[in-house]
Amino acid sequence: MARAAALASCLEAVLGSRGNANRVFEILELLAGQEEEEEILCAARTCSRLFGALLERGELFVGRLPAEEASLAENYSAEEKYKIWMRHRYKECVDCLAELMGHHAFQVKELSLCTLMKFVELEARYPLIKVEWKGTLTFPCELLKVVVDGLLPLNEDASLLISRFQEYMEYDDIRYFVIKAVTESIGQVMQKTKERPLPFYQQNVFSLISPINMPNKESDMVKFMVKQDNWEELKVSKLQAHKQAFEKMWLSFLKHKLPTGLYKKVLVILHDSILPYMNEPTLMIDFLTVAYGIGGAISLLALNGLFILIHQHNLEYPDFYKKLYSLLDPSIYHVKYRARFFHLADLFLSSSHLPAYLVAAFIKRLSRLALTAPPEALLMVIPFICNLFRRHPACKVLVHRPNGPEDVSEDPYIMEEESPSESRALESSLWEIRTLQNHYHPDVAKAAAVLNQSLSEMEDDISGLLDLSAYELFDKEVKKKAADVPLEFEQIRGLFGKKNDIFAEHFALD
Repeated sequence: MARAAALASCLEAVLGSRGNANRVFEILELLAGQEEEEEILCAARTCSRLFGALLERGELFVGRLPAEEASLAENYSAEEKYKIWMRHRYKECVDCLAELMGHHAFQVKELSLCTLMKFVELEARYPLIKVEWKGTLTFPCELLKVVVDGLLPLNEDASLLISRFQEYMEYDDIRYFVIKAVTESIGQVMQKTKERPLPFYQQNVFSLISPINMPNKESDMVKFMVKQDNWEELKVSKLQAHKQAFEKMWLSFLKHKLPTGLYKKVLVILHDSILPYMNEPTLMIDFLTVAYGIGGAISLLALNGLFILIHQHNLEYPDFYKKLYSLLDPSIYHVKYRARFFHLADLFLSSSHLPAYLVAAFIKRLSRLALTAPPEALLMVIPFICNLFRRHPACKVLVHRPNGPEDVSEDPYIMEEESPSESRALESSLWEIRTLQNHYHPDVAKAAAVLNQSLSEMEDDISGLLDLSAYELFDKEVKKKAADVPLEFEQIRGLFGKKNDIFAEHFALD
Protein backbone atom coordinates (compact mmCIF):
# COMPACT_ATOMS: atom_id res chain seq x y z
CA MET A 1 0.00 0.00 0.00
CA ALA A 2 2.86 2.37 0.85
CA ARG A 3 4.48 1.71 -2.53
CA ALA A 4 1.17 2.32 -4.36
CA ALA A 5 0.75 5.61 -2.51
CA ALA A 6 4.31 6.65 -3.42
CA LEU A 7 3.69 5.86 -7.10
CA ALA A 8 0.42 7.79 -7.06
CA SER A 9 2.30 10.75 -5.57
CA CYS A 10 4.95 10.53 -8.33
CA LEU A 11 2.26 10.39 -11.01
CA GLU A 12 0.48 13.42 -9.64
CA ALA A 13 3.75 15.36 -9.32
CA VAL A 14 4.98 14.62 -12.88
CA LEU A 15 1.64 15.43 -14.48
CA GLY A 16 1.18 18.49 -12.26
CA SER A 17 4.45 20.30 -12.99
CA ARG A 18 7.27 19.88 -15.49
CA GLY A 19 9.61 20.82 -12.67
CA ASN A 20 8.94 17.37 -11.20
CA ALA A 21 9.67 15.51 -14.46
CA ASN A 22 12.69 13.73 -12.95
CA ARG A 23 10.41 11.82 -10.62
CA VAL A 24 9.46 9.65 -13.61
CA PHE A 25 12.69 7.74 -12.90
CA GLU A 26 11.21 6.49 -9.63
CA ILE A 27 8.38 4.84 -11.59
CA LEU A 28 10.66 3.43 -14.30
CA GLU A 29 13.08 2.09 -11.67
CA LEU A 30 10.30 0.02 -10.13
CA LEU A 31 9.13 -1.15 -13.54
CA ALA A 32 12.61 -2.29 -14.58
CA GLY A 33 13.72 -3.65 -11.22
CA GLN A 34 13.49 -7.22 -9.96
CA GLU A 35 10.81 -6.31 -7.44
CA GLU A 36 7.84 -8.22 -6.14
CA GLU A 37 5.18 -9.10 -8.69
CA GLU A 38 2.61 -6.76 -7.11
CA GLU A 39 5.04 -3.82 -7.24
CA ILE A 40 5.76 -4.42 -10.93
CA LEU A 41 2.02 -4.48 -11.64
CA CYS A 42 1.55 -1.25 -9.73
CA ALA A 43 4.41 0.42 -11.63
CA ALA A 44 2.98 -0.76 -14.99
CA ARG A 45 -0.45 0.70 -14.16
CA THR A 46 1.20 4.00 -13.17
CA CYS A 47 3.16 4.12 -16.45
CA SER A 48 -0.06 3.44 -18.35
CA ARG A 49 -1.75 6.46 -16.72
CA LEU A 50 1.31 8.71 -16.99
CA PHE A 51 2.27 8.20 -20.64
CA GLY A 52 -1.36 7.82 -21.67
CA ALA A 53 -1.99 11.30 -20.32
CA LEU A 54 1.19 12.69 -21.92
CA LEU A 55 0.20 11.29 -25.32
CA GLU A 56 -3.27 12.79 -25.05
CA ARG A 57 -1.84 16.17 -24.00
CA GLY A 58 0.71 16.19 -26.84
CA GLU A 59 3.69 16.40 -24.47
CA LEU A 60 5.85 13.88 -26.32
CA PHE A 61 8.12 14.87 -29.23
CA VAL A 62 6.59 14.24 -32.67
CA GLY A 63 8.85 13.11 -35.53
CA ARG A 64 12.18 11.28 -35.83
CA LEU A 65 13.53 11.20 -32.26
CA PRO A 66 16.99 12.81 -31.96
CA ALA A 67 19.58 11.35 -29.59
CA GLU A 68 19.17 12.60 -26.05
CA GLU A 69 22.66 14.14 -25.81
CA ALA A 70 22.38 15.78 -29.24
CA SER A 71 19.06 17.38 -28.35
CA LEU A 72 20.68 19.23 -25.47
CA ALA A 73 23.48 20.61 -27.64
CA GLU A 74 21.41 21.64 -30.64
CA ASN A 75 19.15 24.68 -30.97
CA TYR A 76 15.91 23.29 -29.56
CA SER A 77 13.55 25.38 -27.45
CA ALA A 78 12.99 24.48 -23.79
CA GLU A 79 9.57 23.08 -24.78
CA GLU A 80 11.09 20.84 -27.44
CA LYS A 81 13.90 19.69 -25.14
CA TYR A 82 11.32 18.66 -22.53
CA LYS A 83 9.27 16.73 -25.10
CA ILE A 84 12.39 15.00 -26.49
CA TRP A 85 13.52 14.08 -22.97
CA MET A 86 10.08 12.74 -22.03
CA ARG A 87 9.82 10.83 -25.33
CA HIS A 88 13.05 9.02 -24.36
CA ARG A 89 11.50 8.11 -21.01
CA TYR A 90 8.46 6.79 -22.88
CA LYS A 91 10.78 4.66 -25.04
CA GLU A 92 12.42 3.25 -21.89
CA CYS A 93 8.96 2.41 -20.56
CA VAL A 94 8.04 0.58 -23.78
CA ASP A 95 11.34 -1.38 -23.66
CA CYS A 96 10.64 -2.42 -20.05
CA LEU A 97 7.08 -3.54 -20.87
CA ALA A 98 8.35 -5.52 -23.88
CA GLU A 99 10.80 -7.33 -21.60
CA LEU A 100 8.06 -7.97 -19.04
CA MET A 101 6.04 -9.83 -21.70
CA GLY A 102 8.55 -12.62 -21.02
CA HIS A 103 8.08 -12.49 -17.22
CA HIS A 104 7.41 -15.79 -15.41
CA ALA A 105 4.11 -14.51 -13.96
CA PHE A 106 1.20 -14.48 -16.43
CA GLN A 107 -0.47 -11.53 -14.68
CA VAL A 108 2.61 -9.40 -15.40
CA LYS A 109 2.70 -10.59 -19.04
CA GLU A 110 -0.97 -9.81 -19.50
CA LEU A 111 -0.80 -6.30 -18.02
CA SER A 112 2.33 -5.51 -20.07
CA LEU A 113 0.54 -6.63 -23.24
CA CYS A 114 -2.60 -4.61 -22.48
CA THR A 115 -0.57 -1.51 -21.58
CA LEU A 116 1.41 -1.69 -24.82
CA MET A 117 -1.79 -2.13 -26.82
CA LYS A 118 -3.25 0.91 -25.06
CA PHE A 119 -0.17 2.86 -26.21
CA VAL A 120 -0.70 1.51 -29.76
CA GLU A 121 -4.25 2.90 -29.76
CA LEU A 122 -3.17 6.25 -28.30
CA GLU A 123 -0.24 6.61 -30.74
CA ALA A 124 -2.67 5.89 -33.58
CA ARG A 125 -4.98 8.66 -32.31
CA TYR A 126 -2.18 11.09 -31.34
CA PRO A 127 0.62 10.16 -33.78
CA LEU A 128 4.29 10.50 -32.91
CA ILE A 129 5.07 10.22 -36.63
CA LYS A 130 5.37 13.58 -38.37
CA VAL A 131 3.10 13.93 -41.44
CA GLU A 132 5.52 15.02 -44.19
CA TRP A 133 3.27 14.35 -47.18
CA LYS A 134 -0.35 13.45 -47.83
CA GLY A 135 0.22 9.67 -48.02
CA THR A 136 2.22 9.39 -44.78
CA LEU A 137 1.06 6.47 -42.62
CA THR A 138 0.85 7.52 -38.98
CA PHE A 139 -0.05 4.13 -37.50
CA PRO A 140 2.55 3.01 -34.88
CA CYS A 141 3.80 -0.06 -36.81
CA GLU A 142 7.10 -0.19 -34.89
CA LEU A 143 5.33 -0.30 -31.53
CA LEU A 144 2.99 -3.04 -32.74
CA LYS A 145 6.04 -4.98 -34.00
CA VAL A 146 7.42 -4.83 -30.43
CA VAL A 147 4.17 -6.42 -29.21
CA VAL A 148 4.27 -9.14 -31.88
CA ASP A 149 7.88 -9.98 -31.03
CA GLY A 150 6.85 -10.32 -27.39
CA LEU A 151 4.09 -12.76 -28.40
CA LEU A 152 6.56 -14.95 -30.32
CA PRO A 153 9.32 -16.05 -27.91
CA LEU A 154 11.80 -18.64 -29.15
CA ASN A 155 11.96 -20.90 -26.10
CA GLU A 156 8.52 -21.03 -24.48
CA ASP A 157 4.89 -21.66 -25.31
CA ALA A 158 3.04 -18.32 -25.42
CA SER A 159 -0.36 -19.70 -26.47
CA LEU A 160 -2.13 -18.37 -23.35
CA LEU A 161 -0.88 -14.82 -23.89
CA ILE A 162 -1.67 -15.07 -27.61
CA SER A 163 -5.24 -16.12 -26.82
CA ARG A 164 -5.52 -12.99 -24.66
CA PHE A 165 -4.30 -10.91 -27.64
CA GLN A 166 -6.90 -12.32 -30.07
CA GLU A 167 -9.53 -9.73 -29.09
CA TYR A 168 -7.38 -7.04 -30.75
CA MET A 169 -7.27 -9.05 -34.01
CA GLU A 170 -10.94 -8.22 -34.56
CA TYR A 171 -9.83 -4.74 -35.69
CA ASP A 172 -9.10 -4.71 -39.42
CA ASP A 173 -6.16 -2.32 -39.12
CA ILE A 174 -4.57 -4.19 -36.19
CA ARG A 175 -4.94 -7.49 -38.07
CA TYR A 176 -3.33 -6.04 -41.21
CA PHE A 177 -0.30 -4.62 -39.39
CA VAL A 178 0.09 -7.75 -37.23
CA ILE A 179 0.18 -9.86 -40.42
CA LYS A 180 2.96 -7.65 -41.79
CA ALA A 181 4.84 -7.73 -38.46
CA VAL A 182 4.63 -11.56 -38.31
CA THR A 183 6.00 -11.80 -41.87
CA GLU A 184 8.92 -9.57 -40.88
CA SER A 185 9.52 -11.58 -37.71
CA ILE A 186 9.61 -14.90 -39.60
CA GLY A 187 12.16 -13.48 -42.04
CA GLN A 188 14.38 -12.22 -39.21
CA VAL A 189 14.20 -15.35 -37.02
CA MET A 190 14.09 -18.27 -39.46
CA GLN A 191 16.95 -17.16 -41.70
CA LYS A 192 19.32 -17.68 -38.77
CA THR A 193 18.31 -21.31 -38.16
CA LYS A 194 19.72 -22.86 -41.39
CA GLU A 195 16.43 -24.74 -42.00
CA ARG A 196 16.40 -26.20 -38.49
CA PRO A 197 12.86 -26.10 -37.00
CA LEU A 198 12.22 -23.92 -33.95
CA PRO A 199 9.31 -25.79 -32.32
CA PHE A 200 8.28 -23.17 -29.74
CA TYR A 201 8.63 -20.20 -32.07
CA GLN A 202 6.83 -21.85 -34.99
CA GLN A 203 4.04 -23.11 -32.75
CA ASN A 204 3.62 -19.60 -31.35
CA VAL A 205 3.44 -18.17 -34.87
CA PHE A 206 0.79 -20.75 -35.78
CA SER A 207 -1.20 -19.98 -32.60
CA LEU A 208 -1.20 -16.29 -33.56
CA ILE A 209 -2.05 -16.58 -37.27
CA SER A 210 -4.30 -19.66 -37.48
CA PRO A 211 -7.39 -18.00 -35.88
CA ILE A 212 -7.16 -14.98 -38.22
CA ASN A 213 -10.64 -14.29 -39.57
CA MET A 214 -10.22 -12.62 -42.94
CA PRO A 215 -13.00 -10.47 -44.47
CA ASN A 216 -14.74 -11.86 -47.58
CA LYS A 217 -15.43 -8.50 -49.21
CA GLU A 218 -14.35 -4.90 -48.75
CA SER A 219 -17.72 -3.88 -47.30
CA ASP A 220 -17.03 -6.26 -44.38
CA MET A 221 -14.05 -4.09 -43.34
CA VAL A 222 -15.78 -1.71 -40.99
CA LYS A 223 -14.07 -2.22 -37.63
CA PHE A 224 -10.89 -0.14 -37.33
CA MET A 225 -9.17 0.90 -34.13
CA VAL A 226 -8.34 4.33 -35.63
CA LYS A 227 -8.89 5.97 -39.05
CA GLN A 228 -6.52 8.75 -40.08
CA ASP A 229 -7.59 11.58 -42.39
CA ASN A 230 -6.46 10.12 -45.73
CA TRP A 231 -7.65 6.62 -44.79
CA GLU A 232 -9.30 5.71 -48.11
CA GLU A 233 -6.01 6.26 -49.98
CA LEU A 234 -4.00 3.85 -47.78
CA LYS A 235 -3.45 0.14 -48.44
CA VAL A 236 -4.84 -0.79 -45.03
CA SER A 237 -8.32 0.12 -46.26
CA LYS A 238 -8.11 -2.18 -49.33
CA LEU A 239 -9.14 -5.85 -49.21
CA GLN A 240 -6.68 -6.71 -51.99
CA ALA A 241 -3.80 -5.43 -49.86
CA HIS A 242 -5.02 -7.51 -46.91
CA LYS A 243 -5.09 -10.63 -49.09
CA GLN A 244 -1.60 -9.95 -50.45
CA ALA A 245 -0.21 -9.50 -46.93
CA PHE A 246 -2.04 -12.64 -45.72
CA GLU A 247 -0.69 -14.72 -48.62
CA LYS A 248 2.86 -13.45 -48.14
CA MET A 249 2.71 -14.25 -44.40
CA TRP A 250 1.58 -17.86 -44.90
CA LEU A 251 4.03 -18.51 -47.74
CA SER A 252 6.92 -17.14 -45.65
CA PHE A 253 5.83 -19.33 -42.71
CA LEU A 254 5.36 -22.51 -44.76
CA LYS A 255 8.54 -22.27 -46.85
CA HIS A 256 10.58 -23.28 -43.80
CA LYS A 257 10.71 -26.81 -42.41
CA LEU A 258 8.07 -27.25 -39.68
CA PRO A 259 7.91 -29.61 -36.70
CA THR A 260 6.01 -32.72 -37.88
CA GLY A 261 2.97 -32.03 -35.70
CA LEU A 262 2.53 -28.58 -37.21
CA TYR A 263 2.15 -29.94 -40.75
CA LYS A 264 -1.02 -31.73 -39.69
CA LYS A 265 -2.43 -28.65 -37.92
CA VAL A 266 -1.83 -26.47 -40.99
CA LEU A 267 -3.31 -29.01 -43.40
CA VAL A 268 -6.49 -29.41 -41.32
CA ILE A 269 -7.32 -25.67 -41.62
CA LEU A 270 -5.89 -25.19 -45.12
CA HIS A 271 -9.09 -25.49 -47.20
CA ASP A 272 -11.27 -23.34 -44.92
CA SER A 273 -8.99 -20.72 -43.38
CA ILE A 274 -6.10 -20.21 -45.81
CA LEU A 275 -6.77 -21.06 -49.48
CA PRO A 276 -10.01 -18.99 -49.86
CA TYR A 277 -8.17 -15.79 -48.86
CA MET A 278 -5.10 -16.17 -51.08
CA ASN A 279 -4.78 -14.35 -54.39
CA GLU A 280 -2.89 -17.31 -55.91
CA PRO A 281 -3.73 -20.50 -53.98
CA THR A 282 -1.66 -22.63 -56.38
CA LEU A 283 1.49 -21.18 -54.78
CA MET A 284 0.85 -23.68 -51.96
CA ILE A 285 1.93 -26.59 -54.17
CA ASP A 286 5.54 -26.58 -52.87
CA PHE A 287 4.36 -26.86 -49.27
CA LEU A 288 1.87 -29.62 -50.13
CA THR A 289 4.51 -31.60 -52.03
CA VAL A 290 6.87 -31.45 -49.03
CA ALA A 291 4.02 -32.42 -46.67
CA TYR A 292 3.12 -35.42 -48.85
CA GLY A 293 6.65 -36.77 -48.42
CA ILE A 294 6.26 -37.01 -44.64
CA GLY A 295 3.94 -40.03 -44.86
CA GLY A 296 0.92 -41.31 -42.96
CA ALA A 297 -2.02 -39.05 -42.20
CA ILE A 298 -0.02 -35.97 -43.23
CA SER A 299 0.41 -37.35 -46.77
CA LEU A 300 -3.33 -37.93 -46.99
CA LEU A 301 -4.15 -34.40 -45.81
CA ALA A 302 -1.63 -33.02 -48.30
CA LEU A 303 -3.42 -34.90 -51.10
CA ASN A 304 -6.68 -33.35 -49.93
CA GLY A 305 -5.10 -29.91 -50.35
CA LEU A 306 -3.86 -30.83 -53.82
CA PHE A 307 -7.31 -32.16 -54.72
CA ILE A 308 -8.86 -28.80 -53.79
CA LEU A 309 -6.27 -26.94 -55.89
CA ILE A 310 -6.94 -29.26 -58.86
CA HIS A 311 -10.73 -28.97 -58.76
CA GLN A 312 -11.26 -25.42 -57.53
CA HIS A 313 -8.18 -23.60 -58.82
CA ASN A 314 -7.34 -25.54 -62.03
CA LEU A 315 -3.98 -26.83 -60.86
CA GLU A 316 -2.28 -29.26 -63.27
CA TYR A 317 -0.99 -32.18 -61.20
CA PRO A 318 -0.89 -35.41 -63.25
CA ASP A 319 0.70 -37.54 -60.49
CA PHE A 320 -2.18 -37.06 -58.05
CA TYR A 321 -3.74 -40.53 -58.36
CA LYS A 322 -0.34 -42.20 -58.51
CA LYS A 323 0.48 -40.62 -55.14
CA LEU A 324 -2.89 -41.69 -53.71
CA TYR A 325 -2.33 -45.23 -55.01
CA SER A 326 1.07 -45.39 -53.30
CA LEU A 327 -0.62 -44.72 -49.93
CA LEU A 328 -2.48 -48.04 -50.15
CA ASP A 329 -0.51 -50.38 -47.92
CA PRO A 330 -1.49 -52.92 -45.20
CA SER A 331 -1.54 -50.21 -42.51
CA ILE A 332 -4.55 -48.36 -43.95
CA TYR A 333 -6.95 -50.88 -42.40
CA HIS A 334 -5.35 -50.52 -38.97
CA VAL A 335 -4.37 -46.85 -38.49
CA LYS A 336 -6.44 -44.50 -36.34
CA TYR A 337 -7.07 -42.15 -39.29
CA ARG A 338 -8.70 -44.98 -41.32
CA ALA A 339 -12.08 -43.23 -41.36
CA ARG A 340 -10.59 -39.99 -42.72
CA PHE A 341 -8.58 -41.92 -45.31
CA PHE A 342 -11.59 -43.71 -46.79
CA HIS A 343 -13.78 -40.61 -46.56
CA LEU A 344 -11.24 -38.69 -48.66
CA ALA A 345 -10.52 -41.66 -50.97
CA ASP A 346 -14.27 -41.86 -51.64
CA LEU A 347 -14.21 -38.15 -52.53
CA PHE A 348 -11.13 -38.47 -54.76
CA LEU A 349 -12.63 -41.45 -56.66
CA SER A 350 -16.13 -40.00 -56.96
CA SER A 351 -15.81 -38.82 -60.58
CA SER A 352 -17.33 -41.17 -63.16
CA HIS A 353 -14.85 -39.81 -65.74
CA LEU A 354 -11.82 -41.58 -64.26
CA PRO A 355 -10.32 -44.21 -66.62
CA ALA A 356 -11.30 -47.85 -65.96
CA TYR A 357 -7.68 -49.04 -65.60
CA LEU A 358 -7.14 -46.54 -62.77
CA VAL A 359 -10.25 -47.49 -60.78
CA ALA A 360 -9.57 -51.21 -61.39
CA ALA A 361 -6.08 -50.79 -59.91
CA PHE A 362 -7.57 -49.24 -56.75
CA ILE A 363 -10.22 -51.98 -56.49
CA LYS A 364 -7.63 -54.70 -56.94
CA ARG A 365 -5.13 -53.33 -54.43
CA LEU A 366 -7.83 -52.70 -51.81
CA SER A 367 -9.09 -56.26 -52.32
CA ARG A 368 -5.63 -57.78 -52.00
CA LEU A 369 -4.93 -55.84 -48.80
CA ALA A 370 -8.37 -56.89 -47.48
CA LEU A 371 -7.14 -60.49 -47.13
CA THR A 372 -5.32 -59.52 -43.92
CA ALA A 373 -7.73 -56.81 -42.71
CA PRO A 374 -9.80 -57.05 -39.50
CA PRO A 375 -13.57 -57.69 -39.81
CA GLU A 376 -14.58 -54.12 -38.87
CA ALA A 377 -12.46 -52.78 -41.78
CA LEU A 378 -13.82 -55.40 -44.19
CA LEU A 379 -17.42 -54.43 -43.42
CA MET A 380 -16.50 -50.92 -44.60
CA VAL A 381 -14.24 -51.64 -47.59
CA ILE A 382 -16.51 -54.19 -49.32
CA PRO A 383 -19.38 -51.63 -49.74
CA PHE A 384 -16.68 -49.09 -50.73
CA ILE A 385 -15.55 -51.41 -53.57
CA CYS A 386 -19.18 -52.06 -54.57
CA ASN A 387 -19.70 -48.29 -54.93
CA LEU A 388 -16.67 -48.10 -57.24
CA PHE A 389 -18.26 -50.77 -59.44
CA ARG A 390 -21.50 -48.78 -59.55
CA ARG A 391 -19.67 -45.63 -60.68
CA HIS A 392 -17.49 -47.50 -63.18
CA PRO A 393 -19.42 -50.39 -64.79
CA ALA A 394 -16.44 -51.12 -67.10
CA CYS A 395 -14.63 -52.54 -64.06
CA LYS A 396 -17.23 -55.27 -63.56
CA VAL A 397 -15.08 -57.46 -65.81
CA LEU A 398 -13.11 -58.15 -62.63
CA VAL A 399 -16.16 -59.94 -61.19
CA HIS A 400 -17.53 -61.60 -64.31
CA ARG A 401 -14.41 -63.33 -65.61
CA PRO A 402 -15.16 -67.09 -65.51
CA ASN A 403 -11.68 -68.24 -66.52
CA GLY A 404 -9.83 -65.74 -64.36
CA PRO A 405 -7.02 -66.55 -61.91
CA GLU A 406 -7.97 -68.65 -58.89
CA ASP A 407 -5.20 -67.46 -56.56
CA VAL A 408 -2.16 -65.19 -56.29
CA SER A 409 0.15 -67.53 -58.25
CA GLU A 410 -1.95 -67.17 -61.43
CA ASP A 411 -2.87 -63.52 -60.98
CA PRO A 412 -1.47 -61.14 -63.68
CA TYR A 413 -1.98 -58.17 -61.34
CA ILE A 414 1.37 -56.72 -60.21
CA MET A 415 0.95 -55.68 -56.58
CA GLU A 416 4.42 -54.10 -56.33
CA GLU A 417 3.92 -51.83 -59.36
CA GLU A 418 3.81 -48.16 -58.30
CA SER A 419 1.95 -46.93 -61.37
CA PRO A 420 -1.75 -47.93 -61.62
CA SER A 421 -1.51 -47.93 -65.42
CA GLU A 422 1.21 -50.61 -65.38
CA SER A 423 -0.38 -52.87 -62.72
CA ARG A 424 -2.42 -54.99 -65.22
CA ALA A 425 -5.41 -54.83 -62.86
CA LEU A 426 -8.00 -55.04 -65.66
CA GLU A 427 -6.58 -58.41 -66.73
CA SER A 428 -7.22 -59.87 -63.29
CA SER A 429 -10.29 -60.95 -61.31
CA LEU A 430 -11.52 -60.49 -57.76
CA TRP A 431 -10.65 -63.91 -56.37
CA GLU A 432 -9.85 -62.08 -53.10
CA ILE A 433 -13.51 -61.15 -52.60
CA ARG A 434 -14.50 -64.73 -53.43
CA THR A 435 -12.08 -65.86 -50.72
CA LEU A 436 -13.72 -63.48 -48.23
CA GLN A 437 -17.05 -65.20 -48.88
CA ASN A 438 -15.65 -67.99 -46.69
CA HIS A 439 -14.57 -65.61 -43.94
CA TYR A 440 -14.95 -66.77 -40.33
CA HIS A 441 -17.12 -63.76 -39.50
CA PRO A 442 -20.63 -64.33 -40.90
CA ASP A 443 -21.29 -60.61 -41.53
CA VAL A 444 -18.13 -60.35 -43.68
CA ALA A 445 -19.03 -63.47 -45.65
CA LYS A 446 -22.53 -62.10 -46.23
CA ALA A 447 -21.19 -58.69 -47.34
CA ALA A 448 -18.72 -60.30 -49.77
CA ALA A 449 -21.48 -62.48 -51.26
CA VAL A 450 -23.24 -59.36 -52.58
CA LEU A 451 -20.92 -59.41 -55.60
CA ASN A 452 -22.38 -62.76 -56.67
CA GLN A 453 -25.55 -60.90 -57.63
CA SER A 454 -26.16 -57.85 -59.82
CA LEU A 455 -25.60 -54.64 -57.85
CA SER A 456 -28.40 -52.13 -57.32
CA GLU A 457 -27.98 -48.69 -58.89
CA MET A 458 -28.20 -46.92 -55.54
CA GLU A 459 -24.81 -46.51 -53.83
CA ASP A 460 -24.28 -47.84 -50.31
CA ASP A 461 -23.95 -45.20 -47.61
CA ILE A 462 -20.62 -46.01 -45.96
CA SER A 463 -20.54 -42.99 -43.62
CA GLY A 464 -21.84 -45.07 -40.72
CA LEU A 465 -19.24 -47.79 -41.34
CA LEU A 466 -16.13 -45.59 -41.48
CA ASP A 467 -15.68 -45.45 -37.70
CA LEU A 468 -16.81 -49.02 -36.98
CA SER A 469 -14.55 -50.54 -34.31
CA ALA A 470 -13.84 -54.10 -33.17
CA TYR A 471 -15.48 -53.29 -29.83
CA GLU A 472 -18.72 -52.17 -31.54
CA LEU A 473 -18.71 -55.31 -33.66
CA PHE A 474 -18.23 -57.54 -30.63
CA ASP A 475 -20.85 -55.64 -28.64
CA LYS A 476 -23.32 -56.08 -31.49
CA GLU A 477 -22.76 -59.86 -31.49
CA VAL A 478 -23.14 -60.09 -27.71
CA LYS A 479 -26.46 -58.24 -27.77
CA LYS A 480 -27.95 -60.45 -30.46
CA LYS A 481 -30.93 -62.39 -29.17
CA ALA A 482 -30.89 -66.11 -29.87
CA ALA A 483 -33.82 -67.30 -31.97
CA ASP A 484 -36.51 -69.33 -30.17
CA VAL A 485 -35.88 -73.04 -30.69
CA PRO A 486 -39.07 -75.21 -31.00
CA LEU A 487 -39.25 -77.86 -28.25
CA GLU A 488 -41.25 -81.15 -27.83
CA PHE A 489 -44.62 -80.33 -26.27
CA GLU A 490 -45.15 -83.81 -24.70
CA GLN A 491 -42.98 -84.67 -21.75
CA ILE A 492 -40.70 -87.67 -22.44
CA ARG A 493 -40.95 -90.52 -19.96
CA GLY A 494 -37.53 -92.03 -20.08
CA LEU A 495 -35.17 -92.98 -22.85
CA PHE A 496 -37.04 -96.10 -24.07
CA GLY A 497 -40.62 -95.07 -23.34
CA LYS A 498 -42.80 -97.69 -21.51
CA LYS A 499 -40.10 -100.36 -21.33
CA ASN A 500 -38.19 -98.06 -19.12
CA ASP A 501 -41.08 -98.04 -16.62
CA ILE A 502 -41.10 -101.93 -16.44
CA PHE A 503 -37.36 -101.96 -15.70
CA ALA A 504 -37.89 -99.36 -13.02
CA GLU A 505 -40.63 -101.49 -11.33
CA HIS A 506 -38.45 -104.65 -11.55
CA PHE A 507 -35.54 -102.96 -9.80
CA ALA A 508 -37.85 -101.45 -7.24
CA LEU A 509 -39.24 -104.96 -6.30
CA ASP A 510 -35.71 -106.31 -5.94
